[in-house]
Amino acid sequence: MRNLFTVLLLLSISTTACFAQQPQKPTASEIYHDLQQLNFLGSAMYIAAHPDDENTRLISYLANDVHARTAYLSLTRGDGGQNLVGPEIRELLGVIRTQELLAARRTDGGQQFFTRANDFGYSKTPDETLDIWNKDEVLNDVVRAIRKFKPDVIINRFDHRSPGSTHGHHTASAMLSVEAFDLVNNPNSYPETANTFGTWQPKRLFFNTSWWFYGSQEKFEQADKTNLVEVQTGNYYPSLGLSNGEIASLSRSMHKSQGFGATGTRGNQNEWLEFLKGDFSEGNSNLFEGIDTSWSRIEGGETIGGILYPLEDNFDFKDPSRMLRPLLQAYELVKNIEDDHWCAIKTKQLEQLIIDCGGIFVEAIAQSNSIMPREKYNVTFEAISRNNFPIALESITYPSGKTIVTENKTLAPNEKYTLEATLYSENTTTSGPYWLREKGSLGMYKAPNNRIGEPETMAPEQVVFNLTLSGVKFPIKRNIVYKYNDPVKGEVYQPLEVLPEATSSIPEKVIIFSSKDEQNIPVTIKAGRDNANGTVQLNHPKGWEVKPAQPSFNIAKKGDEQTIMFTVTPPKEQSEGYLRPLVSMGDQFFDKELVTIDYEHIPYQRVLLPSEAKVVRIDIEKEGESIGYIEGAGDAIPESLRQIGYRVTTIPPSNITYQNLKDFDAVVVGIRAYNTVPELAFKQPVFNKYVQEGGTLLLQYNTSHRLVTEDIAPYSLSLSRDRVTDEFSDVTFLAPEHPVLNEPNEITQADFTGWVQERGLYFPNQWAPKFVPILGMHDKDAPETKGSLLVAEYGKGNYIYTGLSFFRELPAGVAGAYRLFANILSLGN
Repeated sequence: MRNLFTVLLLLSISTTACFAQQPQKPTASEIYHDLQQLNFLGSAMYIAAHPDDENTRLISYLANDVHARTAYLSLTRGDGGQNLVGPEIRELLGVIRTQELLAARRTDGGQQFFTRANDFGYSKTPDETLDIWNKDEVLNDVVRAIRKFKPDVIINRFDHRSPGSTHGHHTASAMLSVEAFDLVNNPNSYPETANTFGTWQPKRLFFNTSWWFYGSQEKFEQADKTNLVEVQTGNYYPSLGLSNGEIASLSRSMHKSQGFGATGTRGNQNEWLEFLKGDFSEGNSNLFEGIDTSWSRIEGGETIGGILYPLEDNFDFKDPSRMLRPLLQAYELVKNIEDDHWCAIKTKQLEQLIIDCGGIFVEAIAQSNSIMPREKYNVTFEAISRNNFPIALESITYPSGKTIVTENKTLAPNEKYTLEATLYSENTTTSGPYWLREKGSLGMYKAPNNRIGEPETMAPEQVVFNLTLSGVKFPIKRNIVYKYNDPVKGEVYQPLEVLPEATSSIPEKVIIFSSKDEQNIPVTIKAGRDNANGTVQLNHPKGWEVKPAQPSFNIAKKGDEQTIMFTVTPPKEQSEGYLRPLVSMGDQFFDKELVTIDYEHIPYQRVLLPSEAKVVRIDIEKEGESIGYIEGAGDAIPESLRQIGYRVTTIPPSNITYQNLKDFDAVVVGIRAYNTVPELAFKQPVFNKYVQEGGTLLLQYNTSHRLVTEDIAPYSLSLSRDRVTDEFSDVTFLAPEHPVLNEPNEITQADFTGWVQERGLYFPNQWAPKFVPILGMHDKDAPETKGSLLVAEYGKGNYIYTGLSFFRELPAGVAGAYRLFANILSLGN
């Protein structure tokens, strides 16, 4: 797969770094592939709403078959979804999915862009979506991305004409794309980006349709295809050794937090595009038909093409370095073309080709993976030229031009040259995702104007190796990174980050006080430098008490930690708020937590977030103590239940027997368990016996698609896609006298305040008479649903099915959700 990872580096003109990626050393076949892309002057942009919405097969086809500059504009970063690889949700999940998208683009050859829209969760209609997003700002961001990237062809993933038929974010993404298509060439529409990037008019707009949008394969086959374009996307690429379908599957498999691993496909595959706007001749399958994609497209380009096309036609696979002189000749010409847009793109591509053909390797390695703002630090530089071409290292400078070292060193063929220097960081701010530095709204992130749309934050520390190649000045910019040797993985790269002198954290992010008893709350201080000492205080809500007031800490070594225990006493009445540590060192104060995200499939990264923990004093009673938990797709329910005094035992699927269940006061099945745990296809008789003999079984939501078995209850129960996305929606008590609403806690309307993201999802819409519907709820202008909480007596026990989003509400510390959950578990006790 290494050959695929070079593509983004060659195509990208963004200054944004792909953090912590090991330097690429492409083969001659890969260099040839990149030369083909250099000689194609056309661009395409794919637009949708979320990570995973993109059609990787079509993106790979455009990038690797057509050789077009290809970008995916995802309006959101996928913050509102679920995480199948770890505990991160919301903002941190958005960070993970951002990196998964970048990994996908490194694989399929595309580039990645975003808007400031926040994935706030499922939305039924585009109107609801655009009410929560700031439509004008998101449209501005779409216009900005188009003007900056300047695509000839735009392709929408979704249909702008079918509101209500899919996720509201989906339809909204298409509607905004269609609207932007007509605005980007008008200098009076969003004039700031018109002044910055110029206006632009894409040649044509398509909708990437399929049989799915027609309801069935049969309906699609019978449909009028006069306005549709069929594109063959199943070709095999000898220079890469992979088919387009194999590349697309590898790219799709990068979405690991969503469980989207895909098997490679080979053979002919078709994509269908519906022509929406612009100019395009009927019956054509060439998406760039009528668009000049040769070097003749730009003034002076014919001379450049006269140099570069023969290199492609007569490529030397044995020694690509023989192309260095003509590549340098073209490089000098490209730098002087008047078209700033293509000048930047082709200069960057040529620079990378020259580096790869020459076997030139330069890097800057720091001795640590973090520094503080304005800190001095040591760096080791390495430079080597693995060819016989005359190359010299003149100097190493900061990007500003300030000299670090002056060398005038000729790089002898294949002889490594290293030197060390002490650098001074001019950074006054710390590292981290730029869109998380300021608190945004429910629907929008905040971002500096010069960062809007970029996938990640630029590397904080960079240097420039100033080379001369046969007299031609050739600067190479590199991020300063950290490198170490792992006994198992070998050479490992990490980003160099600018971090504060101290950070603090409270391990539990939601702490439940189910009684008036005090609790000991640990606060961990992490040192960002040697000899870190100071004090820490724990700010708290009114009515709560915290002791001690301001204890001191003293940490000798950078990276070490010290934990300080605070005693927190809640008020007698129900209350909630936040505990926020504040670290004081001299005249400086630090209030951030350092969160590490470390997965094999994405770069290692650390994120600074406000250091805080929600504390909730709940007036709650419960019956029963021992709970069995069967994990599904992953949630934090067991930890939440332990906080209110339950003993929770996780039960592996292989241990689901009546003997192992019978002593639990209640058994809870995790979210989507019947979608993700194959063994449950054979366990319903066990569950039925457990309930029949007096047990309480709570089954949390499953999707109706790909159930491992339809037999999920002792009585008939049919799942649907019914959901209530408005977390503020009214709730009706359909069975007000039922014990689940009264014992041991009296549930009132107040218990449905403060819910987050949604009420629930995938409610049943048909059930046997034995089931008692407990709650009614609905979204605006939608009929009432009654399947969010169903209770059925079976034998001596109770079977409960719920689509209420307890998996979101309990980790968020929603008091009413805890009280209702305790009532459910108390049934029969």
